[in-house]
Amino acid sequence: MLLEGKKAVITGGTRGIGYAIAERFIEEGAVVTVFGSRQETADAAVEKLLAAHLDAKVWGRTCDLTSLDAVTEAFKAAAEDMGGLDTVVNNAGISQSTPLLDYTADEWQKVMDLNVTAVFNGCRAGAQIMTEAGHGGTITTTSSMVSKYGQPSGCGYPTSKYAVNGLTQCLSRELAPKGIRVNAVAPGITKTDMVAALPEKMIAPLIATIPLGRIGEPEDVANAFVYLASDMSSYVTGAVIPVDGAARS
Repeated sequence: MLLEGKKAVITGGTRGIGYAIAERFIEEGAVVTVFGSRQETADAAVEKLLAAHLDAKVWGRTCDLTSLDAVTEAFKAAAEDMGGLDTVVNNAGISQSTPLLDYTADEWQKVMDLNVTAVFNGCRAGAQIMTEAGHGGTITTTSSMVSKYGQPSGCGYPTSKYAVNGLTQCLSRELAPKGIRVNAVAPGITKTDMVAALPEKMIAPLIATIPLGRIGEPEDVANAFVYLASDMSSYVTGAVIPVDGAARS
């Protein structure tokens, strides 16, 4: 029970990696609020989590993650529900592979709003609650392996994840005196619903690029978040931990 009694907010927690993080946190004893893009998806995730974990303490919420005021209000309400806030997971985000000459200003802004501004808002709102409580905590954000190596098309997505890494490293230094540790996890190719739906002829070449010989499972990524939210990582801050099977390109 590495997270026993800890109270966690997880954005993008209704499916894929975010849902796996929520489930692993619950398994390790955490109290959880999952944020979804719509209240119905958040409610459905809560129902599913409660069906699998009868004694879980879990709530579902939604808000405009690109609005600092909305995030601040929603995080405060979540902390009131849970009896505090110890850890924030900024997992909500969008991917994109639009070629440069096809990019529109609106597409670019959409990626930056959700992948960068929303992360800043989560960090800001979470740090405020933790600082006022005076007990420290953790903030962990989902980055990506493309934040280190780029990708051949869709420059907005890796750019946004480079920004996540920079924000993580800056805030780790700023918030350390307050006892707040700030880290990121950089997943590689992971078996989300989108990847699982790909035909075998597309999956096999992907696996061939991974030295460990398999695609990552959402639980592989979630375990890194458990570690970074737990006291086992009490001297780890400013890290961007790759979970990619050594697929370095």
